[in-house]
Amino acid sequence: MQFRDRRQAGRRLAEQLRIRQEQGALPDPVVLALPRGGVAVAQEVARELDAPLDVLVVRKIGAPFQEELGVGAIAGDDEPLFDERTLDSLGLSQSVLAETVERERSELHRREQLYRQGRPAPELRGRTVIVVDDGLATGATARAAVRSVRRQAPERIVLAVPICSREGSDLLRAEADEVVCLHRPVSFMAVGLWYEHFDQLSDKDVLAALRSDAER
Repeated sequence: MQFRDRRQAGRRLAEQLRIRQEQGALPDPVVLALPRGGVAVAQEVARELDAPLDVLVVRKIGAPFQEELGVGAIAGDDEPLFDERTLDSLGLSQSVLAETVERERSELHRREQLYRQGRPAPELRGRTVIVVDDGLATGATARAAVRSVRRQAPERIVLAVPICSREGSDLLRAEADEVVCLHRPVSFMAVGLWYEHFDQLSDKDVLAALRSDAER
């Protein structure tokens, strides 16, 4: 299975979630996208479920010698969540990553302020929170996101992605109340390989999606 783009993937994901909603499994939903990539997917989900759309900014913590290699993640003002096994294998300590953590937290707050435009974060207590991204690889950022949401006392947390690794989805099943994933290939490699078009999204794209949802 390969998706044409994030919007098509979002529509397919929304169809599955709509079934769950009609079964009564998603009462009082709010959709939280992990920007930037998850926003285009989440926009389709929110529209189909007639649910509000907002963002949950999470930042990956990369290894000092290779930023794309994630060793942890942060959400909001929470303590960073590290993959201890990866740290051990790379010979890294949390103290060595302190500067990286502060840099990523600064960028996280910048994006939150930009995306919210003065709006308060949504009230999650007692609601069904659907956390959406464009894919799930190691699960580091999704775990940080789900744990951040859990602290806000929702009734239920559903992690919804079009594509996921088996390792990542197994990990998140211990964190979220439900994981909805359309395709869980044996050989995963990378999220972008499962999309024909996987362009980088910008802050403008995120803002446009949030404005469009507010006008719905």
